[in-house]
Amino acid sequence: MKLINSSRLFFLLLLPTIAAAGDWSGYAGLEFRGFTQTALDTRQDHATNFSFTFEPEYYHRWDNGDQSIAFVPYVRLDEHDNERTHLDIRELTYLKAAENWELRLGIRKVFWGVTEFQHLVDIINQTDLVENLDTEDKLGQPMVNLALINDWGTVDLFVMPYFRERYFPGTSGRLRTLPETRQDRSRFESAAKEKHIDLAARYTHYFGDWDIGLAHFYGTSREPRLLLGAETNGSPFLIPFYDIINQTSLDIQATKGNMLWKFEGLHRSGQATTYNALAAGFEYTFIGILDTAIDLGVLGEYHYDDRGKSALSIFEDDIGIGARLAFNDVQSSTALVGLVWDRDSGGQFFNLEASRRIGDSWLLELQGRFFFGQKRRDLAFSINRDDYSELFLSYNF
Repeated sequence: MKLINSSRLFFLLLLPTIAAAGDWSGYAGLEFRGFTQTALDTRQDHATNFSFTFEPEYYHRWDNGDQSIAFVPYVRLDEHDNERTHLDIRELTYLKAAENWELRLGIRKVFWGVTEFQHLVDIINQTDLVENLDTEDKLGQPMVNLALINDWGTVDLFVMPYFRERYFPGTSGRLRTLPETRQDRSRFESAAKEKHIDLAARYTHYFGDWDIGLAHFYGTSREPRLLLGAETNGSPFLIPFYDIINQTSLDIQATKGNMLWKFEGLHRSGQATTYNALAAGFEYTFIGILDTAIDLGVLGEYHYDDRGKSALSIFEDDIGIGARLAFNDVQSSTALVGLVWDRDSGGQFFNLEASRRIGDSWLLELQGRFFFGQKRRDLAFSINRDDYSELFLSYNF
């Protein structure tokens, strides 16, 4: 809520400009999840779950397009999980653009990376874990971002004066850790806690068919370690602990005709250890299969973390394979299926995502998450009975 209160002042300063002109867009949607098994914890035991989401977007530019503001609030109301019911500001940004530089001030989302199954090097924004376990939903990050644009590449400099803690599902929420992770018991390595100033720099450029990104981050880890704690009655819970880290990363994508070669790698220190991790793979697209308008992409990736079973990620020695369908029809129909296999434990995770427009304003999305063969030592064991199918219907304006 501190972030929201601080953002109100920033928003009020922009009101004269917002009142003058601008465009609104966005969506409102209803989500249904159906779970196929009984939860491990009886306090989570609901077979269905409804929630409502609303994400409007305001955008206005002036000065021949060299200055602009964007405002994207987000709200979710959840039937069972009070922690999943939350309000966030995904973006509240002022942009000033010049010939060789761009300055952005406020709250925004920044994405780094190229691989499909895990976004290994993506570190600027905090994961909004109550939204989805795929880690693709992010909280807005307060920042000052200066981009220096040259023929030899772009250098982005980031100063982040406020840290956002990760949201975790609550006691009655499904797809949560066992025991429960308590956000209200969070600890920090830095005495400044969430007010520690984080810094980052990233260089991006292309060389023929090759796109590269080289970055360094110093600050509070977005990925907390989970420490064991206990209530006075002996009930266990997990405590998020946020270390100060240094992370150097490299991401590369090579486009060779219908083939994409992808690589992400990082070296991180300061999280009670020093380690290396990588994700590498390919995606090949077959255009117009069987003489139709449908394109089929096949992909494969390998993910490695040299911490092994002590890794904070499930991707410590895993292979991912998948297929992507683009039907290229007027309804913009798409489908993606993927399977991740843990080479050590044999555990598997199957994912299905599909979408189709209905008319001009409606979008129907289907999602399925299914877990097989998770062992007790696996990070994913606590959600191994949380298989679910999801329908999401949204109105876009």
